[in-house]
Amino acid sequence: MRVHFALRGELRRIRIPRAGPAVRAEELWRHTCFEVFVRHPDVSGYLECNFSPSGAWQVYRFSGYRQGMRPAELPAPPEMTFEVRARDQGLAARVAGKDDVLMLEALVHLPAPYADAHRGLRLALSAVVEEQTGALSYWALRHAPGRPDFHHPDAFALTLDGT
Repeated sequence: MRVHFALRGELRRIRIPRAGPAVRAEELWRHTCFEVFVRHPDVSGYLECNFSPSGAWQVYRFSGYRQGMRPAELPAPPEMTFEVRARDQGLAARVAGKDDVLMLEALVHLPAPYADAHRGLRLALSAVVEEQTGALSYWALRHAPGRPDFHHPDAFALTLDGT
């Protein structure tokens, strides 16, 4: 699964973790990070993939809604690239707008049965953004009712058709 994220805005107001080694790490959601939740139509649980601009990553497997969290075994570690561009660096050809941009691309080698699904995978796309003040904001393709909850079934707004 290949995902692309672009965070646009005044990046000087955002805490972006410093680049480091591409290692598996815990609690990446406590700082600026991007997340992809993956649900298989024939599996009761789901995967949570976290990617930090530091290069750190994590993929968890859940047995049910917020239950049975454990690191997922993957065929290979994710391959990630991050890029930060200021609005004065001429992004017109790549990204529309006049904001600064933090871009992420990740190739995730999903475990079975997720990797074998040709259609019907449901995704929840989200980001945690940490301001310089330490305040966190939560962004998603779709939020469930109430407090931000990326794990909620209503957050899985994107269905892949396999084409």
